[in-house]
Amino acid sequence: MKFECYSDWDQLPSSATALFEQAEKISIFFSRPWFASVAVATRGHDQTMALACVVAGNKVMAILPLMKSTGKTGYSIKHRYTSLYGLLLADDDQQQVLACLAQGLSQLPLNGLLLEPVADDDRNLMGLQRAMEMAGFNCSHAFRHYSWIYRVQGQSFEDYMAARPARLRNTISRKQRKLARDHGYDIRLFTGDDVPQAMSDYYAVDSASWKANEQNVDFMDDIVASFTRAGWTRLAILYIKGQPAAAQLWFVHHGKANIFRLSYDQAWKPYSPGSILTRFLVEYVIDIDNVGEIDFLVGNEAYKQDWMSDRRERFVLCCVKRARPAGWYERLVETLRRML
Repeated sequence: MKFECYSDWDQLPSSATALFEQAEKISIFFSRPWFASVAVATRGHDQTMALACVVAGNKVMAILPLMKSTGKTGYSIKHRYTSLYGLLLADDDQQQVLACLAQGLSQLPLNGLLLEPVADDDRNLMGLQRAMEMAGFNCSHAFRHYSWIYRVQGQSFEDYMAARPARLRNTISRKQRKLARDHGYDIRLFTGDDVPQAMSDYYAVDSASWKANEQNVDFMDDIVASFTRAGWTRLAILYIKGQPAAAQLWFVHHGKANIFRLSYDQAWKPYSPGSILTRFLVEYVIDIDNVGEIDFLVGNEAYKQDWMSDRRERFVLCCVKRARPAGWYERLVETLRRML
C-alpha cells in the first residue's frame, strides 16, 4: 500500500473507475465526469491538479481530488454549483488506507487543506480528519451553506402535493389557468439524445432571466453531455406561443433527483412559469423515475421551503499543518495558557 499523487486523470490506474462508480451512487458530485468538468472550468493559470491516492497493488483504494496553487494550500476540486464534496474510499482496510493517505498528504509541500462543501456526518472524511490530526494537522469545521431536500418515502405525487402549503397549490392552479387562457402553453421534457438539440432553448431562457450573467456555457455543455450519456439528464422547457419561457435542468441518478439549474424569462414572471415547471418535474421524478429524494442543492432561499421538507447544513473542513506534532508538554502549556 502506497501513496501516489497524480496530476492528470489519464494517470489514474484503470481500477479507479470502480471507485468512482461506487461513489457516484452517493452523489453525482462524486462522479468522475463532474470532477473532470469542474477541474477544466475552474483551473487557473497558476493551479495544478493533485489527485491524492492510495494504491494497493493494482487497486486504487482512495482518491482525494485536489487543486494546488502557487501558495501552499490544497483545495477541493469544486465549482460554485458543487453541493457536496467528499473522499472516495474503498470498503477494505479503511483505517490503514486513511493513515497512508494522511501521511502522504503531510509529505506534500502543503501547509493546509480546505475541503468544501462537506457533510458533518461523512464517515470517510471523519476518518480522514482523525488520521490527519495523528499526522500533525489541526482540523476544524466551519459552516458553509444550507441545502433543502425532500424525502419521498414512498409517497405518490398526489400525496406530495397535498402536503404542500395551500398558498403554493392555489397559486400554481390559478397561474396555470390564467396562462392557458391568455396565451396557451406546453411543456416538453427532453432526455437522452434529445437533450443537446434543446440546449439552445435552455440558453435562450437563461439569457432572458435574472441569471443571464451566470452563464458558463462551456462547463454546462460539458457536464450536460457527460450526464446525458449516462442517462441522468432531465431537461424540461415551458413554451409559450412556441417560444421558450422557462427551463429547468435536473439530474437523476440512483434514486436522487438533483435540481441543478432553473430559470425563466422575466417577461413572463406574472404567470409563474417557474413554479408551473417545477410542479411538472416533481411529478415526473416521483411517479416516473420513482426517486427517494429530491435535492434543491445549494441555497437557503425561502421559496425552497415550500417545495422541500428538510434542511441540511454543509461545512468546510480546514486542516492546517502544525510545525511538528504537539507532545504532552506542549499540550499542557497550551492548556495552561488558555486557562490564564
